[in-house]
Amino acid sequence: MRVLFLVPHPTEGASTRYRVEQYLPFLERHGIQCTLRPFLSSRFYRLLYRPGRYGLKALHFLARSVIRVGDCIQAGRHDLIFIHLEAYPIGPPLIEEWLARLGRPIVYDLDDAIHLRGRGWRHSVLGWRRPAGKIPRLICLSRSVIVCNGYLREYARQFNRNVVMIPTSVDTEKFTPRAPSESSGPITIGWIGSHTTAAYLEPFFPVLQEVARKYPVVFKTVGAGREIQIEGVTCVNLPWRLDREIEDFHSLDIGVYPLPDDEWVKGKTGFKTVQYMAVGIPCVVSNVGRNREIVQDGVNGFLAGTAAEWTRKLSMLIEDAELRRVLGTNGRSTVEKEFSLERNAPKLLEVLQTAQAAGPGMGVPG
Repeated sequence: MRVLFLVPHPTEGASTRYRVEQYLPFLERHGIQCTLRPFLSSRFYRLLYRPGRYGLKALHFLARSVIRVGDCIQAGRHDLIFIHLEAYPIGPPLIEEWLARLGRPIVYDLDDAIHLRGRGWRHSVLGWRRPAGKIPRLICLSRSVIVCNGYLREYARQFNRNVVMIPTSVDTEKFTPRAPSESSGPITIGWIGSHTTAAYLEPFFPVLQEVARKYPVVFKTVGAGREIQIEGVTCVNLPWRLDREIEDFHSLDIGVYPLPDDEWVKGKTGFKTVQYMAVGIPCVVSNVGRNREIVQDGVNGFLAGTAAEWTRKLSMLIEDAELRRVLGTNGRSTVEKEFSLERNAPKLLEVLQTAQAAGPGMGVPG
């Protein structure tokens, strides 16, 4: 089977890496010929989120649009088309409609609440130009739909009954548990993310200040896109780098994942929680959305809803090295059982094989 994978971002984009790229070696070992075509090039991706240079950005966008048209012309040589999020980042689903008319089954992968037109749209440079009905139409055009959580599953089932949940997974042979720390220095509380989610940290600053008044701690951020300074808290800020991703996770003693409780967050994968667990470090995460499905409070991590809960649970972990070890070990076990590439790659293979066997056409309307 020949499958064309159309994704919005190059490998630097986390969703491309973890929802598509990491599965390709497994699929190819099982007879799938995979062609991966991102809309953004690596160069354009790095340029896009920088201020200014609008003329150069426009030229890149036009060039990539021409390339995407070429991808669609070549799509007929494939047996199946896999679309992650969307094939083209602005306007109505004209590209996707074109692909559907080729008579090849489409599998659609949705791992964010990009159907919302409120807060979540601020997380995409081009998403504000996405018409409200685009995502429902993509779901309807697809033979099968893959989602990452229960919230998106219920949303997608309004338009298509062929919905499968595959959680965003990690390669547990790469994300290995960190070596036990022998340092007697300050505990490192850490957050690893992107500039689009760094704003979620600001309501968390008073908690860090309260914790820092009681304990010697360091707050480390990776990928925030700006220097975070909190009065009374020792802060370390690093840029995100692909070649240092796992090393950065290993450098933390406790991982944190503060989030608001809103509709956009309900569509998130909770993947930062999974990554903390995968490297065997304990985490304290907001008691919202997908985190509630991943974390058993006090067993494989901590859930926190109020400032008092955040402070208390961080304090427990800072004071008790054995508790950090136990929660980290249990978190790692959770990932191996539910969120590993080894466990979930066969699910994706089955979805592709089933969709291809069913032939061209849409899924069953919801």
